[in-house]
Amino acid sequence: MAREIIVLGAGMVGVSVAWHLARRGHDVTLVDRREPGRETSFGNAGLIQREAVRPYPFPRDLATLVRVLPNREVDIRYRPGGMLRAAGPLLQYWRNSAPSRYRRLVPEYAALIRLCLDAHGPMIEAAGAESLVRRDGWLEVYRDTEKLVARLEDAEENDARFGVRYRRLEPEDLAAMEPSLSDDLVGAVHWQDSWSVADPGALVQAYASAFEAEGGRVLRGEVNDVAQDAEGWRVEIDGQAWQAADVVLAMGPWSRTWLERLGLSVPMFVKRGYHMHYGSADEARLHHWVMDAEVGYLLAPMRAGIRLTTGAELERLEAPAHHQQLAAAEARARELFPLGERLESTPWKGARPCMPDMKPVIGPAPGRRGLWCAFGHGHQGFTLGPATGRLLTQMMEGETTEIDMAPYRFERF
Repeated sequence: MAREIIVLGAGMVGVSVAWHLARRGHDVTLVDRREPGRETSFGNAGLIQREAVRPYPFPRDLATLVRVLPNREVDIRYRPGGMLRAAGPLLQYWRNSAPSRYRRLVPEYAALIRLCLDAHGPMIEAAGAESLVRRDGWLEVYRDTEKLVARLEDAEENDARFGVRYRRLEPEDLAAMEPSLSDDLVGAVHWQDSWSVADPGALVQAYASAFEAEGGRVLRGEVNDVAQDAEGWRVEIDGQAWQAADVVLAMGPWSRTWLERLGLSVPMFVKRGYHMHYGSADEARLHHWVMDAEVGYLLAPMRAGIRLTTGAELERLEAPAHHQQLAAAEARARELFPLGERLESTPWKGARPCMPDMKPVIGPAPGRRGLWCAFGHGHQGFTLGPATGRLLTQMMEGETTEIDMAPYRFERF
């Protein structure tokens, strides 16, 4: 039976949930304070990562901890205030990254990742967004042979367990594919199944337009209040009340605040990140998405220029930007590829909503009939949005889901 549903949050996850619900004939309103795809989904690396079957664990080996401690690295930086604010969730994250626990988590995480291409495909077609998407994979480059060999061993295991296709690139192979890269590289892993997106925000906007074509409504406004009442749910947006039978909370890192207002708590923390676009110097060209795996940044040839993305920053959600990490990444990136001038005056800053067991929360909120959760995707909200939308819609329709959803339910905390 069709019912009125409000989806809060118009990033990749919220838009995907809204699209799937509208396709089932529901009266769906998608709400955000900004246009679709302008918050966290705007600033990612633009990869649909079929290879990402293992979530990012908290570093536990002494060598990594000693390396990170001076707080000058590109892949991870921290602020004492941010660490203190998230001390509880970070401690749980550290515990869940222990080898025995992590091994149990990987298959549950991989079950979602394996759905990503099959879930994005129909949405790309419905949105007419083929021009934004490439299906030729991306490159993970190395300077150290031992580290490359170790990564290839991981890739072989991932292929055997989870069907992740890859190939080893020797220096000459890499030079043929990317002649403008530094010649001090010993090779690369070419992840063959993953897709890249030339404008991540534009893809989310295209999905939102496809949602509207299904009869959905996009409403831009500030959410002032969310409350359960006798008729279902009352959502106040810019001072106006909207009624719905169901509400989906897909507000990324802001989901925790709204849950707390409703008397619910989740151990969410954020990993912030930055990006900047550049031109190319000396007529150099970058043909593929390239990750400097040993340093911790990524270069992506996007519509707006070559996007440089940093690693993670452990800091409070709304704290002012700290641009030193991006500056350090830029300095190292210039050693790898001849970047030109910056194309924007101010770097972009965003935050990834992370859970301490590295898995998103997908499903009903406990004790709040009609309230549904779709948040906490960490680094992979862009990858997993359509799969989340499909699975949550199956749950809301009372259907048997295509994978076991117990590992992602709210109650696990």
